[in-house]
Amino acid sequence: MPPICLYLHTHQPQRLKKFSVFDIGEHRDYFDHENNRQILKKVARKSYLPANRMFLDLIRRSRGRFKLSLSITGVLLEQLEAEFPEVLRSFRDLVDTGCCELVSETYYHSLASVYSAEEFSRQIDLQNKALKKHFDFLPKFFRNTELVYNNSIAAMVEKMGFDGMLAEGWDEILQWRSPNFLYQAKGGALRLLARNYKLSDDIGFRFSNREWKEWPLTAEKYTEWINLLNLDQECQTVNLFMDYETFGEHQWEETGIFKFFEAFFWKTMENPRNRFVLPSKLITEIEPAGELDFWRLVSWADMERDLSAWNGNKMQHAALEKIYALEKDVKEAGDEALLDEWRKLQTSDHFYYMCTKWFSDGDVHKYFNPYESPYESFIAFMNIYNDLKIKVDDILKTKVAA
Repeated sequence: MPPICLYLHTHQPQRLKKFSVFDIGEHRDYFDHENNRQILKKVARKSYLPANRMFLDLIRRSRGRFKLSLSITGVLLEQLEAEFPEVLRSFRDLVDTGCCELVSETYYHSLASVYSAEEFSRQIDLQNKALKKHFDFLPKFFRNTELVYNNSIAAMVEKMGFDGMLAEGWDEILQWRSPNFLYQAKGGALRLLARNYKLSDDIGFRFSNREWKEWPLTAEKYTEWINLLNLDQECQTVNLFMDYETFGEHQWEETGIFKFFEAFFWKTMENPRNRFVLPSKLITEIEPAGELDFWRLVSWADMERDLSAWNGNKMQHAALEKIYALEKDVKEAGDEALLDEWRKLQTSDHFYYMCTKWFSDGDVHKYFNPYESPYESFIAFMNIYNDLKIKVDDILKTKVAA
């Protein structure tokens, strides 16, 4: 069996209030703190705490043979520190074992890599400082928001000093290649781990689907699938990337997801040569099988694996253009609280809620969506944008007058 590289993404946004046109200029808070707290409380109880207990138990019982990597967005770390410090401690317990590697990303889970290189770099710096503060950890691997990746983004990430990056192993890019190898970013030295989306989504999306022809998924069956990867060629790695909320929230405990994963791990451990491996360790052991040319933007979202989940309609385009066009003025205003509000408005979830693709991917876009329709989401966002712009303009006018 090839080494298994498990990566889990952890994020909850600061959701916005249903901000009306009559609220503009009234100095209202933009964020629905009570709703955010209740959602996070639910996710922590169903997913974060029991999953962390399971992973910590696997590390201890296997004497370090179980390993995982994870990312935790800065906006989530803020909420955990303020509302649920016991959850933050449980993540710290995992990292302290040395068997859990933290992967960096943008602090605000934004699309800044596409809209502002300067802001992209700044948000990564803020994220790294947060990981240092909470975990005393300096990450060497990077994952962009929703695995958004292309050659230009890879070049920026390499310039920031990262050794490797995660990406979607999408067929259009890989073509005849397999995601089960280490690759190199085109034109650079950055190492690239491509997600095996089929095996990842078998757990992340299909596990509890009784209409799936492979239901129920068992540890024996899943282990056999991974073993079969080596029949045609000796694979270097199997990259299983998914949301942390897969365990307990996307797939409820009642589906058997926790028992399945424990059984899968111990099944793989029956062979002493099998192992789970951390990204930074893996890239020191093997050489890249070649370069991957990501000539277009690719994400891990929806059937298209592009950015249409966030910028696929006119509402999303308008909202994104407006918020990033405010960058120069917000930074010139020099108000840290205002800057933080502007950055929280960049969180990709706000634009995801405006998505009008209500077909095969519709249920995904409704996940913890506080709005009844994408149009309601757009209106609330633009009202908040207009309120923020007024505040920024007032500060700049005061500075000019002074």
